[in-house]
Amino acid sequence: MGTPDIFTLGLGLTPPWRVTTQHLDQERHPNELWLEVVAAPGASFPCPTCGHPAKPHDWKEATWQHLNFFQHHCFIKARVPRVRCPEHGVLRVRVPWARADSGFTVLFEQAAITLVREMPVAAAARIIGVTDKRLWRVIAFYVGRALDRLDLSTVAAVGLDETAAKRHHHYVTVFIDLDRKDKPVLFVTPGKGKDTLARFKHFLERHGGDAGRVVEVVCDMSKAFLAAVAETFGKAAVTVDWFHVVQLFTKAVDQVRRSEAKFRTLPKGARWATLKRHETLTEGQARALAELQTGGFATAEAWRAKEMLRWVRNADTPQAARWRLTHFVHHVDERIDAVGAVLEPLRTAIDTVVTHAERILERWRSDHSNPRLEGLNGLFQAARARARGYRNTTTFATVIYLIAAPLGDLFTST
Repeated sequence: MGTPDIFTLGLGLTPPWRVTTQHLDQERHPNELWLEVVAAPGASFPCPTCGHPAKPHDWKEATWQHLNFFQHHCFIKARVPRVRCPEHGVLRVRVPWARADSGFTVLFEQAAITLVREMPVAAAARIIGVTDKRLWRVIAFYVGRALDRLDLSTVAAVGLDETAAKRHHHYVTVFIDLDRKDKPVLFVTPGKGKDTLARFKHFLERHGGDAGRVVEVVCDMSKAFLAAVAETFGKAAVTVDWFHVVQLFTKAVDQVRRSEAKFRTLPKGARWATLKRHETLTEGQARALAELQTGGFATAEAWRAKEMLRWVRNADTPQAARWRLTHFVHHVDERIDAVGAVLEPLRTAIDTVVTHAERILERWRSDHSNPRLEGLNGLFQAARARARGYRNTTTFATVIYLIAAPLGDLFTST
């Protein structure tokens, strides 16, 4: 078996295609290996639309970048014919080693996307020796094709939340299927608010889903989200995710701390002592928290209110949850009245809880919540930080799909 035959076998080529020559260009750095692929004389080629065999009409030379050969960059060069189909006219044939209109072989693209799933696109582009713009085009093609194949006909419970795409209030809203345990992301769209629900409904129905079949939506307490859910998914029960209840009081605690710090010196480390989970505090933060609690600080009162939410969350029945939430509201109201205006941020949080109490209590009647979405948000933000941001929300959405959407085999064409 000669060298051309080995390369033909390695590329997986079948008649009429075969490698005829190879050349190592040592004048370039890094060195480049060039493989010339030709078709057997007199061969017929299938029409790319209907598969009808036809003779070549004319030829055009093209080049594709392939996987490295040892330490050398490798390129394939071939003259590709157009055929004249009786039904579809003159069309360029498809070569078996690359997709149409791509400057890379399929094997090269598979390796590139494998890297992109593990590292930032810019880093993957440097490793494989292409520009990140060219690599983004490859990723967008395969992700887009996989999204077109999504079947959303069984979607019945949806969670949604926004995540920051980059600084200066640029967001994307992520929708997940709450019944999927693996790869639950269904749709990612720029922005946040009412319009995102309308876009999701259109996407859902375009992929076989039915807005009338959605029986539950889990989201935060945003007025825009709640109004849009009622309008878009009229039959769905709305559950306020518990994470957002805790987040509401966490922000209130920090507002109380900042307000109190204007007229009273707080212990060093007070900020993180009141924001972090108690079991994750450092030794210094634990001391700061102890000093806050024994020193009569309003910040400690706010922190105790936030921690009381654990007791509410641990209720084991809807009836117990309703009683505990009511007791929590009354208790915090009494503490606000006793301590004074510095705790007003807690009053705002309590009023929000009262307004949305039924949606919050739906948590105890539902089998769904959004903790997985919050976990995924952490994954998305880690990817964003690792990449030092993305140029726009479209590329960030593409990465989210690549990480967490049920795209199946990206390289299956049907």
